[in-house]
Amino acid sequence: MANLLIELVQEEIPARMQEKAGRDLVRMLGEAFADANLKYAEMQHAVSARHLAVFVTGLDDQQEDRVVEKRGPRVDAPDQAINGFLSSTGLTRDDLVAEETPKGTFLFARSEVKGAPTTSLLPAMIAGILTQFPWPKSQRWGSTKFRWVRPLHRVNVVVDGAALAGSLDLGGAEMPFTATSAGHYFEAPDDIDLTGVTSLDDYLARLRAGHVIVDGAERRAMIDAEAVAIAAANGAKLRAGMVDEVAGLVEWPHPIYGVIEDRFMALPDEVLESSIREHQKYLTLSAADGSLANGFIVVSNRLANADRDAVILAGNQRVLRARLADAEFFWNEDGKTPLADYLPQLADITFYEGLGSVLDKAQRLEKLAADIAAHIEDADPAEAARAGRLAKADLVTGMVGEFPDLQGLMGGYYARQSGENGAISDAIAEHYRPQGPADSLPTQPIGLAVSLADKIDSLVGFFGVGARPTGSKDPFALRRAALGIIRMIREAGLRLPLTSILETAAGYHGFAAVDTELVPFIRERLRVSLRDSGIAHDVTAAVMADNSGDDLLAIADAADALNEFLASPDGAGLMAGWRRAASILAAEESKAKQVFSPETNPDLFVGAPEGDLYSTVIALPDITTGDATKTRDEMVEMMQSLGSLRGPIDRFFDDVVVNDDDANIRLNRLGLLAMIRDRMQRVADFSKLEG
Repeated sequence: MANLLIELVQEEIPARMQEKAGRDLVRMLGEAFADANLKYAEMQHAVSARHLAVFVTGLDDQQEDRVVEKRGPRVDAPDQAINGFLSSTGLTRDDLVAEETPKGTFLFARSEVKGAPTTSLLPAMIAGILTQFPWPKSQRWGSTKFRWVRPLHRVNVVVDGAALAGSLDLGGAEMPFTATSAGHYFEAPDDIDLTGVTSLDDYLARLRAGHVIVDGAERRAMIDAEAVAIAAANGAKLRAGMVDEVAGLVEWPHPIYGVIEDRFMALPDEVLESSIREHQKYLTLSAADGSLANGFIVVSNRLANADRDAVILAGNQRVLRARLADAEFFWNEDGKTPLADYLPQLADITFYEGLGSVLDKAQRLEKLAADIAAHIEDADPAEAARAGRLAKADLVTGMVGEFPDLQGLMGGYYARQSGENGAISDAIAEHYRPQGPADSLPTQPIGLAVSLADKIDSLVGFFGVGARPTGSKDPFALRRAALGIIRMIREAGLRLPLTSILETAAGYHGFAAVDTELVPFIRERLRVSLRDSGIAHDVTAAVMADNSGDDLLAIADAADALNEFLASPDGAGLMAGWRRAASILAAEESKAKQVFSPETNPDLFVGAPEGDLYSTVIALPDITTGDATKTRDEMVEMMQSLGSLRGPIDRFFDDVVVNDDDANIRLNRLGLLAMIRDRMQRVADFSKLEG
């Protein structure tokens, strides 16, 4: 068994790509081993800005011998066909074996192939993986044709501590495999010999001695521990959210504490956060009351040195001061103009070809938000209309022009400065929410209305002009918009006549009708949402199979209720009876070439089990999946009433023979089973349920 180290040394890999690159290298190498019939015990990866490595233990020294079989012509085939087969295999007639097959007796050529040494397979295997590596973005450099995320400097391959000969074709140049890594740019510029490395820990230790921490988890832990200690020493707490990204920017992290100038603390927290975190990649801190503290932490990529730390901090504070001064200027200048006065400038921005300008969108949101607010408790349609009209006004402000990630948020601040009430200001600030599964919902009823209007307007518009998502491509984030609508409906408990609202939105766009693919698209996103919330796919399929209603909350509640019912003992037991009843009906209906009506005559019952089952069926409440008048708990209660069928069904099948010799009794019993099917199918299509 062999140990294998592969290390790639390149210029800085973007932080967001590092961990996926490590996983992709492990996956592709594992697939290559499987294709070559090579087994291994364990494979681990480590990645930093300049180093991407994988270490394999227990790798087969060589392939197992195998027999290759090739089928030839029939034994009674013409000599010409047999001779042609012999020529293609290099064998004689005596080397062939005749074997019976379902299609006749054929000649087979079998030959034993000796397994190749693993070291002879690795060079081409590694070169193939690197050539096909799935970077989201890649580049060429110099005169080479090879593509990589950043210029690749070294490919190190070590097997059982020894360098492996081989090379990577760069398309115009060859890069020989080596066993020589690189230390920190400044702190340890000398090469690091990798010969003799026999474990991942050994490799990491050698790089650590060169002031490179390749293990991402170790870098994150170091940054987190030191930053928390620095924050505590300055009476603050570290804010979450940036450590992972910063850990991908440095190979030897050294946190340094800096102070934000008092004059800038008057800016909104979001402006400071955007400047400090998103643009400068510093760590921010919270004061005791939870507000943004006036300190920050810059993570240096150098060893600790008091004099040099002071220079690094001074340079970073100088850059931050300039950026915050720009923000301060925009904050002061933007505030001189009422938010509503920015609206005419939106006419100069095209929203999308065929969908008018951003001003046109604002005018559509004004009307659509009011329409939706009429269906949301405590949402004032007039306030929703005002918030919808102003929601996009901040797009032409200086602050959003400089910090696009602040759109909406700045509109909320400028609305307050312009005298709008808190509900309208909050709705403007929150109307982009939720922007993903981790984002919160708008906190105000009119915020929900405006957010729904914004997303529905975009869905109807883009589908209406044919700009639908295709495959994995979704440039306008329409899947995210649909999931956001579903989240708001489910989590806020909103009952909306979706079809009517979509038609209204289409009318505001000037479309004759809603695109026919939009409702199925939204329903498919509902399936995704239900699956992600832990509801089995077959339960979702059962509820949605015959439910064309547009009350998404009712459908989601029904799926949730059915999922809970099926997890109960009565639900599981009832399913066994259902399958037996459905199987009998399907078989008999196939023979009779007719569907049995859900009706039966009690006068034809022979024993108590038939009467008991009939009485239980007719006593069931009228249950219909997606009933918008029922709450989730009421639906659970009604579905649980189906559990009353379990005992009578079991006794029926224990004591009653459905296919009685008397045709009238047989048909009567099949009608009773059809009644059960009819009642249960009103709840869901139980035939979709698996297991």
